[in-house]
Amino acid sequence: MNAPSRLRLDGSALADNWRALARLSGSAACGAAVKADGYGLGAREVVQRLAGAGCRDFFVASWAEAVALGDLGVSLSVLHGVRAADLPLAGVARPVLNSPEQVQRWREAGGGDCDVMVDTGMNRLGVAPADIAAGLLDGLTVETLISHLACADEDSAMNAEQRAVFTGIADRANARRLSLANSAGVALGTDYAFDLTRPGLALYGGVPRAELAGVIRPVVTIEAEVLQRRRVPAGSKVGYNATWTAPEDREVAVVNLGYADGYRRAFSSRGTAFVGDRALPVVGRVSMDLTAVDVTGVDVAEGDWLAFDPDLPSAASPSGESQYELLTGLGRRFARVWV
Repeated sequence: MNAPSRLRLDGSALADNWRALARLSGSAACGAAVKADGYGLGAREVVQRLAGAGCRDFFVASWAEAVALGDLGVSLSVLHGVRAADLPLAGVARPVLNSPEQVQRWREAGGGDCDVMVDTGMNRLGVAPADIAAGLLDGLTVETLISHLACADEDSAMNAEQRAVFTGIADRANARRLSLANSAGVALGTDYAFDLTRPGLALYGGVPRAELAGVIRPVVTIEAEVLQRRRVPAGSKVGYNATWTAPEDREVAVVNLGYADGYRRAFSSRGTAFVGDRALPVVGRVSMDLTAVDVTGVDVAEGDWLAFDPDLPSAASPSGESQYELLTGLGRRFARVWV
């Protein structure tokens, strides 16, 4: 289908980001979080490219995500554990067991290889360290003991506190590998890497800590086709609720892009489009299917394409949205074009 909006996806940048994170992981293996359909890029294509770069450990949220990737022949772990309804799918991936109930369910199903999440202070998913110390995992074949940092993108004392809890319970879990660091955790240094790191955001061009700036390359660029170029006289309004007024005669391009595609309303009069290296401001409200861009003095016509800021930190800052939300909110109407 000749879609009027697309995501230009840089496969080389994706692979290079993984290699950079692998180097920062030191002696630890570097895996990849590919949940939420590869953070919105398309999980199958992401897994194939990262596997080609050398990645061997992949993490998804649900068994439906695992099944969709099961024919690719890679190691998959399901972060949300195992419900009774998931047991028939157990051969596709390893569950990351998150509660005593899941541990018991897994034992009763035969107790094959599994991963285990331990809660070191985030109070989200995970078994309690005290339960592990009391023997909850005894007799299980635990491939990887996992925990998750709550504040790795900040210089928080909680990072070291969680690491200490994790280290303190590790021997009792009798796991083959230990894994604590996400993307921001990788940037905290090799003390947080243990045996396996699990980056997500940074693979896709996100920069959760300043240490990764200049290391991580943008991967995703939104491109949208111009539907109409129009002259807007001085004093005239653009878009819903007339939030932008032309200060003088301006030329505006209306493009095939809106919040139904995942280009957020938060970019209203704050977003940036590009023709080559020239930055152009979004003007007025972003609507469901349309966005207006001031193209005064630029050779842009109906049928041309505009690019929208591929630098995730730069896009996130004026919009007030997190880099994670900008990625995972990318809609299905985009054609996904790997280059």
